[in-house]
Amino acid sequence: MSEPILVVDGLNGRIAGQQVVEDISFEVPASGVTALLGRNGVGKTSTIKSILGLIDRTGAVHLGGERIDRLPTHRIVQRGVGYVPEDREIFGSLSVAENLRLAERDDRPRRELIERLFPDIHARRAQRAGTLSGGQQQMVSLARALVNENRLLLVDEPTKGLAPRIVDEVAAALAEAAATVPILLVEQNLHVIRKLAERVVVLSGGRVVFTGSAADLLDDEARIQRYLGVHDATDDRAAPAHAPDHDAATAIPVADTTEELR
Repeated sequence: MSEPILVVDGLNGRIAGQQVVEDISFEVPASGVTALLGRNGVGKTSTIKSILGLIDRTGAVHLGGERIDRLPTHRIVQRGVGYVPEDREIFGSLSVAENLRLAERDDRPRRELIERLFPDIHARRAQRAGTLSGGQQQMVSLARALVNENRLLLVDEPTKGLAPRIVDEVAAALAEAAATVPILLVEQNLHVIRKLAERVVVLSGGRVVFTGSAADLLDDEARIQRYLGVHDATDDRAAPAHAPDHDAATAIPVADTTEELR
């Protein structure tokens, strides 16, 4: 069995002095999709940001065996970590093409892949990103991460607020991406989790309360209710309503970090 691509050990995170991630430990395998689940406000987004160093953190984070928790965010990204933030955070005043060019980390961008996965976005490459629909903006956010070769993708709430048809398109794009790069996915739509995830990590109160196969969780209605407070409405196609995570009010605009992330 291959070594995990990501090992998180005793991770703690703080925002403005408030602890939002508490002694979290888990691993992400070197292939497939691992879903990070939990009720609203348990610290899922904060965990992603702690891994990236976007909020104050302590504990150990290893990427492919290398310790990265002492590195600044832009160095972590340069080591092959792609990030799709919650709420998209695209540059609305720039064109789609300009958004993608800003995200390119080297001279080998995967533009053909982006054209194939997101033909509608490719057709609108000269359009200002801020004039796109919410679903189209989410596609731009995904495309920015996928335009680079990555060792790991961190994807935060990609189907949030999207129409059912767009949810399916996003899931299809993530499934294709997962064929070549492991993904740590924060998602509340259990229909999407059932389609994509092999493993799950469940948080409650800022701590890990369950790790295991996605099937073990999703096939156990009592666990779903206990850990997530929902039923597994597998046939429900629409994304559920979302409330802010611990740090929703402190989301860091991409505009503030892009120069570092390149």
